[in-house]
Amino acid sequence: MRFIFLFLVCLASSPVIQAQSGIAQIKQNARNYNNRGDHANAVIVLRQGLREFPKALELEKELVLSLTLQRDFAAAKEIAVPLTERTDADIICFQLAGNVYKALEEVKECDQLYRKGIKKFPNSGPLYSEWGELLWSNKDGRAIVCWEDGIRLDPSYAGNYYNAALYYSTINESIWALLYAEIYINMESRSERARNMKKILFEQYQNLLTKNKIPSFKKNEEFGKLVYQVLDSASGPALRGLSNESLTMIRTRFILDWFSKYESKYPFKLFEHQRQLLQNGLFEAYDQWLFLDGINQEAFSNWTQQHADEYARLREFLFNRIFKIPTGHYHRYH
Repeated sequence: MRFIFLFLVCLASSPVIQAQSGIAQIKQNARNYNNRGDHANAVIVLRQGLREFPKALELEKELVLSLTLQRDFAAAKEIAVPLTERTDADIICFQLAGNVYKALEEVKECDQLYRKGIKKFPNSGPLYSEWGELLWSNKDGRAIVCWEDGIRLDPSYAGNYYNAALYYSTINESIWALLYAEIYINMESRSERARNMKKILFEQYQNLLTKNKIPSFKKNEEFGKLVYQVLDSASGPALRGLSNESLTMIRTRFILDWFSKYESKYPFKLFEHQRQLLQNGLFEAYDQWLFLDGINQEAFSNWTQQHADEYARLREFLFNRIFKIPTGHYHRYH
């Protein structure tokens, strides 16, 4: 009897498995065309697939993407907007529709879409990031509120740190610019945007330590003020000029002082990460990778050749783990 029951279950599930396999193959065929730049054939494959598997969410999402790549934004919109109304709509549906609205410069509709998406997915870092980008492209200062909300609610999504670091680097909030820049670098360590963040990171240290640019803080922002005070008290080596070596000395003293005073009150994953590097004898190599790699690629290449073993250990430490910010480590208030 049990055998008959299992046989009937397998028989009933077989069409579902076949459908999933068929949909996956159609998606892959379309992506192969898109990867070759042949978006027209990708669209044909997906439209044919949808005749075989009507309303298949994965195929409709792929079709919106292919039409967007083909720059047929009007056709993409016809599919993308209804997708967001579906009960099984996911975050990607809202991202795709947002990209179409942006391409069509329909700002009001795009803003409403992101509001709707965040209402359905209130902890979505990607939606906060893209909503903020929409606002910032229209010179709307509320963009930073979106990015901060994204950091607070989805702390391990990298995009909001990138956008917030860029924003703070332009308004004399160097502490938050450098903190968010270094977090982003560790989250997306192999991306090209990480190299851009490395340049911003060094510039913000220069502003704080050599140009006497005292950062601004909100009234209730104790964490940022304490970070600045500890960093300022450790900044003595900067009097001789800011180099990788002097900056490493300053940052080392900062970590030691911070953990002797404020570790229990303000846990912060980035500082824990720095202390672990220090304890493993990798902090100097980390700072070479963090600063020299973004400023002087040739010098960094020479350094890695001269310190091959040390750099290999650093790479193993950095690239064989995922850097994530846990909840409870958000200390920025706005």
